[in-house]
Amino acid sequence: MKALPVVALVGRPNVGKSTIFNRLIGERVSIVEDHPGVTRDRIYGSGKWLGKDFRLIDTGGIEMSNEPMMKQIRYQAEIAIDEADIIVMIANVREGLTNEDEEIAQLLHRSNKPVILAVNKTDNPEQRQMIYDFYSLGLGEPIGISGSHGTGIGDLLDEIINLFPSDLPDAEDDKRIRFSFIGRPNVGKSSLVNAMLDEERVIVSNIEGTTREAVDTLFVNDSGREFTMIDTAGIRKRGKVYENTEKYSVLRSLSAIDRSDVVCVVLDASTGIREQDKHVAGYAYEAGKGIIILINKWDAIEKDNHTYQKFIEDVRMEFKYLSFAPILAVSAKSGQRLNKLADLIEKIYDNRNRRIQSSTLNDILMDAIAMNPTPTDKGRRLKIYYMTQVAVGPPTFVVFVNDTELMHFSYERFLENQLRDSFYFDGTPIHLIIRERK
Repeated sequence: MKALPVVALVGRPNVGKSTIFNRLIGERVSIVEDHPGVTRDRIYGSGKWLGKDFRLIDTGGIEMSNEPMMKQIRYQAEIAIDEADIIVMIANVREGLTNEDEEIAQLLHRSNKPVILAVNKTDNPEQRQMIYDFYSLGLGEPIGISGSHGTGIGDLLDEIINLFPSDLPDAEDDKRIRFSFIGRPNVGKSSLVNAMLDEERVIVSNIEGTTREAVDTLFVNDSGREFTMIDTAGIRKRGKVYENTEKYSVLRSLSAIDRSDVVCVVLDASTGIREQDKHVAGYAYEAGKGIIILINKWDAIEKDNHTYQKFIEDVRMEFKYLSFAPILAVSAKSGQRLNKLADLIEKIYDNRNRRIQSSTLNDILMDAIAMNPTPTDKGRRLKIYYMTQVAVGPPTFVVFVNDTELMHFSYERFLENQLRDSFYFDGTPIHLIIRERK
């Protein structure tokens, strides 16, 4: 199970990066999300071309200015460049080659990363002739594209996948359960790794973003079950950085999520729930991973008889889409309740890979319909013919119906809840695919 290659888009402001970003991931990124509480970060996306998946980062426009805000935007782009496997520099043919383009190209030369030069807004033959000016940047042959019309995007994607690295981290042994700790900087991810191992194998510091590389460590529980712990890294902050920059700490988490079976979303009891916590948890949910919510530093807060219940209620309110995820209050410092974690991860891994016989599924389905009849719309009633499981990791079920438009979201959620009530799926998302029977 490999981490996905990371592709970063960089360039001056207003060269069309966001339009090209949407083209490359094949959708318009929207703030609206079907599941309440899932926060989608504007600058990240996932793309696929010719069967190959990748992560895409959109960066702020780089201006070589000493103004504080421009310096921070440039710094954010430098972080993306540092974390990326491939960089796509976007220029604008209508404005021609600028001094800013040349300065950005110099920055990219120093990165020693593979760079593709894409010249945007080449909508007609006359403009395409003008891309030859950009050869002087020394970044190879420019690719003429049009973000608004989609021209040349296929050629750009071809070049991107040709540069995919072959040495991305991989899981050595599929028999091991792979799990990771994800969360914003300074919630105690590395301390949790050390506490689980009971030895100092990972550098621990209270400086946000100390960890720079993902560290995989073999862990064996009391029953002899083997695990691979993946420690995620944040970002190293250079002086005071605007809160925006914390977005880039998600990058390492994305790589770890890709490679994990179970993800431990780490919250900080002393600071409470932050918006960034919902960002990283949303990625784990969308990736279909097993999820545990860990409330770390539980020993660091003053408590009364209502503290725990109040925190649980807050977590359930902020993470409504993770209602299936168990919550565990722990302390990396004292080791409180960490002895329960390995067994919980093992159970969730088993749940995520559980298969249910079709005959049993359809017995449950018939009981569910008898309990709550299917909805109607304009005199037409939804008919559900049968259900079958088609995949695990996460459990995925296909429900065959007479008309997919008659399947209301609330009834789909009802069926999911019936599956959860009937079978042990704690800690894992369930995917339902609704199809019309032909």
